[in-house]
Amino acid sequence: MSDSHHLPELKDAVRSHVRAVAGMSPTSATNWKFWYGLSDAVMEQLADKWEATTKAYNATRQQHYFSAEFLMGRALLNNLTNLGLVEQAEQAVRDNGHELSDVLDAENDAALGNGGLGRLAACFLDSAVTQDYPVTGYGILYRYGLFKQIFDNGFQTEQPDAWRENGYPFVVRREHQQRIVTFDDMVVRATPYDMPITGYGTDNVGTLRLWKAEPLAEFDYDAFNSQRFTDAIVEREAVMDLCRVLYPNDTTYAGKVLRVRQQYFFVSASLQAMIANYVEQHGDDLRDFGKYNCIQLNDTHPVLAIPELMRLLLDEHHMGWEDAWNVVTQTFAYTNHTVLAEALEQWNCSIFQQLFHRVYEITVEIDRRFRQEMWAMGLDEAQINYMAPISNGVVHMAWLACYASYSINGVAALHTDIIKADTLKEWHAIWPEKFNNKTNGVTPRRWLKMCNPRLSNLLTRLLGSDAWVTNLDELHKLRHYSDDDAVMQELLDIKDANKVDFAAWIKDRQGIEVDHSSIFDVQIKRLHEYKRQLMNALYVLDLYFRIKEDGERDVPPRTIIFGAKAAPGYVRAKAIIKLINEIANLVNNDPDVNQILRVVFVENYNVSPAEHIIPAADVSEQISTAGKEASGTSNMKFMMNGAVTLGTLDGANVEILEAVGDENAYIFGAKVEELPELRTTYNPWDAYGSVPGLKRALDSLIDGHLSDNNSGWFHDLRVSLLDRGGWESPDMYYVLGDFAAYREARDKMAADYYADRLHWARMCWVNICESGRFSSDRTISDYAREVWKISPTKI
Repeated sequence: MSDSHHLPELKDAVRSHVRAVAGMSPTSATNWKFWYGLSDAVMEQLADKWEATTKAYNATRQQHYFSAEFLMGRALLNNLTNLGLVEQAEQAVRDNGHELSDVLDAENDAALGNGGLGRLAACFLDSAVTQDYPVTGYGILYRYGLFKQIFDNGFQTEQPDAWRENGYPFVVRREHQQRIVTFDDMVVRATPYDMPITGYGTDNVGTLRLWKAEPLAEFDYDAFNSQRFTDAIVEREAVMDLCRVLYPNDTTYAGKVLRVRQQYFFVSASLQAMIANYVEQHGDDLRDFGKYNCIQLNDTHPVLAIPELMRLLLDEHHMGWEDAWNVVTQTFAYTNHTVLAEALEQWNCSIFQQLFHRVYEITVEIDRRFRQEMWAMGLDEAQINYMAPISNGVVHMAWLACYASYSINGVAALHTDIIKADTLKEWHAIWPEKFNNKTNGVTPRRWLKMCNPRLSNLLTRLLGSDAWVTNLDELHKLRHYSDDDAVMQELLDIKDANKVDFAAWIKDRQGIEVDHSSIFDVQIKRLHEYKRQLMNALYVLDLYFRIKEDGERDVPPRTIIFGAKAAPGYVRAKAIIKLINEIANLVNNDPDVNQILRVVFVENYNVSPAEHIIPAADVSEQISTAGKEASGTSNMKFMMNGAVTLGTLDGANVEILEAVGDENAYIFGAKVEELPELRTTYNPWDAYGSVPGLKRALDSLIDGHLSDNNSGWFHDLRVSLLDRGGWESPDMYYVLGDFAAYREARDKMAADYYADRLHWARMCWVNICESGRFSSDRTISDYAREVWKISPTKI
């Protein structure tokens, strides 16, 4: 563990910091003030090591992780855990009249991300610093993050998530390192706010640099004095819009312009900072920039960095095109996170022309040279037009990334195979050497040690050390305990205690009562049609009718838990949320059913609720249409906490199944290679008419059982499965096609859970012990060795 000679003593430091923050004695301070003071005390412990780490990293080859989102969650407990200060902090807090659990609960989640993409970025920073790799994250300091989700009559409503309105001690403003970002219609000051990233068992402290947009002048004083009050703040507000919200709704042209503006803002500021550091360390000749810096583009959001680096090298540092392009192609690596064409960003050329004509000019020149190069290689015009960075008045960000990057990776073995064979097949045909797989991972610090202390203590006791915390493969050594009935009973007792905790938490948070002895069957993830929360909802409806109308009594009791946010402009996803909430009303208020079945939709799902849900889960629903989920990371978190996967052969589920074996998971549904042929003859009306119970469940959306408050949304959901119309094929995500197989697998799972409790525990144990390959430590060491070519740099 890190050095324990912390000066001043944490207890004394906490006392003085809380006094300073609260302006009163620590015992009289609120839990929030106490959290702030304790956080300040932790920052004091980090300061010198953080400075030393930054200095060491600046002098060596570095990796720069560009991402539009970093879903960090709460910081205090994570930092206390990594620094080995949890026990000291508990004592210090108790000595001052508070309880650590209450103080920790006062912290807001850092609302800097949305789903798996942002949480992956957070796990990567944790793993990089734990292994002493010189990696820095770059993003935007969003004022409101995504949004706070409130259910109003079952509908999702979005409210601002003012997570740092009252201050946030885990970011430090670096005013002296400001950069100027210039758009054709506005000039913006970019101020870095740095967040320390602590590692486990190391003195190194990494950095997440978050840029905040600020006006060059505070406001127009003359306009204000002339009583033109609105004019005085118009420009200021336009600048502040740049980092007001994560993913502004881009269903309108203005929304698209704001998104592109955000992306350019953070990549330009980040590149300027990187170049300044290079010049300071290595001099003015930037031809070796790629020798000391590599940039990972986390999806297409930061791809504007490619033409922007060209602009900086050509215009500000007077390099020739060939030298500049050589630097660019040595610097960038691109992670593709999707097989869905809709997620491969493309922007109208007019947006580039409006915001930054020079960057557009450079992109046009990249496009011209690309076309020339492809023509020389013998490609036909149609293929060149398809692959070109600019075509039909649109800039294709993924194509730009594929052309300029020296590495292109998928995030699970199946996903990488699909992008090679389909999504990016044209690129793979020309540059197969660029392609590689890096299966995602999650940090065992937050997602096991911190959120599941009961299980963590058992693993440490059986192993004889906590070596698993930084080398999750160590858990392999414990697999033989699956034959030890006493250990398996202890595992069941731990899960039960975690379920009791969750039941108390959800009762306190949302007033919902659940039976902790029932199966906790969980689907928590971003709401999207391909993730098939709708199929889960239809199963719940079918089960409800089987109990209510068919009189099934031998039904294993279960609690179905959902957590999800829908993008504000994604109406069908919002309709699915409304449907699930209506099903919950129907089920939970029916005395004939609610002793056997309960439905919980966790409001405002983010990292902190996940830390309560995952340790308590029995079953992990990973039911996306095969070939649509790039990887998934909740599947890995559930696995290492002893939940059994119920899912399709999609994303990392394939590798989970490979690790645990068919007998320790429940796999169903059409495979990715079967779907194209199935689709040629598939008619959802056949399933509607022939699968028992399916017609009844679908008709309940429109026959008065469930109310969509006259929005027409439930009718649209039913139509989307049976008719679609227009350019869309019906049941695009094969919900009805897979339904019978899904019901069979889920019914079998529920029966198995109660049939032999020790056998169920053995299945869970195998999942825990085989989770090593899904640690983000493994992912990061693969990136470091094979893509980034960086070495550990320990202070």
